[in-house]
Amino acid sequence: MSHVIVVDLGYGDAGKGTVVDWLCATRPVHAVVRFNGGGQAAHNVVLPDGRWHTFAQFGAGTFRPGVRTHLSRFMVVDPLALAVEADHLAAVGVPDALDRLTVDGAALLTTPYHRAANRAREVARGADRHGSCGMGVGETMAYDLAYPGEAPRVGDCVTPAVLRQRLAALRDRLTAELGPLDAPPVDDCVTAFTAFAERVSIVDGNHLTTLLRSGTCVFEGAQGVLLDEWHGFHPYTTWSTTTFTNAERLLAEAGMSGTATRLGVLRTATTRHGPGPLVTEDPTLPFADPRNPTNPWQGRFRFGHFDAVAHRYALEVAGGVDGLALTHLDLAGPQLRICRRYDWTDRLAPGPVGDLDRQAALTGRLLRSRPGYDEPPRDWVATVEDELACPVVLTSHGPTAEDKSVRGPLLDPAPADSPVPVGTVPLGTVPVSQSR
Repeated sequence: MSHVIVVDLGYGDAGKGTVVDWLCATRPVHAVVRFNGGGQAAHNVVLPDGRWHTFAQFGAGTFRPGVRTHLSRFMVVDPLALAVEADHLAAVGVPDALDRLTVDGAALLTTPYHRAANRAREVARGADRHGSCGMGVGETMAYDLAYPGEAPRVGDCVTPAVLRQRLAALRDRLTAELGPLDAPPVDDCVTAFTAFAERVSIVDGNHLTTLLRSGTCVFEGAQGVLLDEWHGFHPYTTWSTTTFTNAERLLAEAGMSGTATRLGVLRTATTRHGPGPLVTEDPTLPFADPRNPTNPWQGRFRFGHFDAVAHRYALEVAGGVDGLALTHLDLAGPQLRICRRYDWTDRLAPGPVGDLDRQAALTGRLLRSRPGYDEPPRDWVATVEDELACPVVLTSHGPTAEDKSVRGPLLDPAPADSPVPVGTVPLGTVPVSQSR
């Protein structure tokens, strides 16, 4: 096995972060490559000593010494949120996260103006909110589409005059459309972003080729395939390609097509943060997720039974996987069931890319659909494999890397002399009692 691409086959929150951390703990991983999304990601990693971090832009392998993070050009980079994340990592014993970071200069830049505009639009939707994270990622993508060639990018941070011009134009256009925005002056943004450029390593696209040739890399996706900008259930989607597409394109550009294992992540309970279809939702399920609380932008974290119909659709639009990682098996009690069919179908047919009217019509039907259940499975792993026609190669019964178990040879751990065995993460100077 060489490189690995990790993608969520649900609505997000299936456990991509903990799977990436496990991969980095059990083999000598050189770097984690982020290939979609931005500061709105929330990949939780918990260590055996109780330390915990929600990874947004840094790779979820950052707790493992020496593992680098590369933000590819498909990322939407928020320098201000990145600085906050780096501060928290330092507080839990990882002081060198920024030193291990490289950023492609072609990546789009999320600014306070994007964030303020995003929140203004979501508030204006009232009861018809889409469940945005309020971080400005979609607004950043939309602005680039509306004004191609004029959107601020990471590389502009090294040229203050260009950055200032683009930020001023961005502010003026959004203000003219939405009214005054709750955002700082342009000069303050320029100061912050140029400081970011002085602190991190901004590189061109050739750098990733070097990384890929230097050792094993893990490509870490964000959100989930059921939220994909083209194949998700519009309009409750993300402005991001959440399938394997971006990662495979980066590998192809490096001359490494076909060198990565495609790993799909699912949790036993199908969940969704915020509004949109969740056919198997069941408020009586006795579950809670303390790391995914209700928030004013996304709304409520919702639980449903395992939705094999939706996950089969995700597998099809993603182009298949080599294996599945099945998480949260500790929740798979007799109260949790598997939905094998809806009241009108057992298969959702993918449509052509770009036909959002079709996706919106599908969304409407899903919001009216009723799930069909059989008896709770006696063997969850075997049942999921049978329903999805795909092997489960990794199981998880808890939040840490030590709670994972390998099934079959696809993800066999590295030899015993691997430089980063599970559970050996230095504490640095932070006492465990202060790092929970």
